Parts: sequence; structure tokens; C-alpha cells
Amino acid sequence: MSDCLFCKIVAGDIPSAKVYEDDICYAFDDIEPEAPVHTLIVPKQHFDNLADNVPAEVIGHIMSVVPEVARLKGVAESGYRTVVNTGPDSAATVDHLHVHLLGGTKMGRFTFEGSARQA
Repeated sequence: MSDCLFCKIVAGDIPSAKVYEDDICYAFDDIEPEAPVHTLIVPKQHFDNLADNVPAEVIGHIMSVVPEVARLKGVAESGYRTVVNTGPDSAATVDHLHVHLLGGTKMGRFTFEGSARQA
């Protein structure tokens, strides 16, 4: 998509801190990190989110790359979290499928706005 931020990053039209690249996906550091390590792994082909009829091969490949990206970022041994946001309630800010890899700190449990139970 011509107006998609992540498509422009993948195409090299917008600079990024590249972490990993292959024929199917591209990984780069988030410019607004929520953890000491916050890397995004995106398919090179545009899909809005997981609900966008993404082929299993693409999802499977992206998830198979996660451990390598964690190793490259130095969090494979200490641990990391992966997150995929889909839909308006998910707080997604870019409509291009992406996996967040977060690490570099001990993380607590997720809490949700308006939740009766806060961890």
C-alpha cells in the first residue's frame, strides 16, 4: 500500500534500524519503544492484521524468525514477549500486520484499561 508507514519502511523510503531481513519479512527497532528491546517484525507483503486472510506460511515464517531476532537483540536467554495487535480495541497504531518483540527487562503481567483485575 502506497500510504502505509511499514510498507514505506520495508521499501527503504523511510529509514529504520534494521535488525533482520529475508525474502518474506523485515525486522526493525520501534521508534517509540515500550521496553529496552522493542523490535517489530513485519511481512514485506501488506496485510492489515491477522484478520486479513494472511497465508499460514507467512505467519509461520514470521513466528519462526522471532527466536533469531531475539538472539540478535540479546534477549533469547533472558526471555521476551511477543504481541500481535488486531482490531480497534487492540491499540494498534499502524494497519500493517506486525509482531512486537519486547524484552530486556523483567516484565509484569498485562493489565487492561477498565479491567476489574489489575496485576
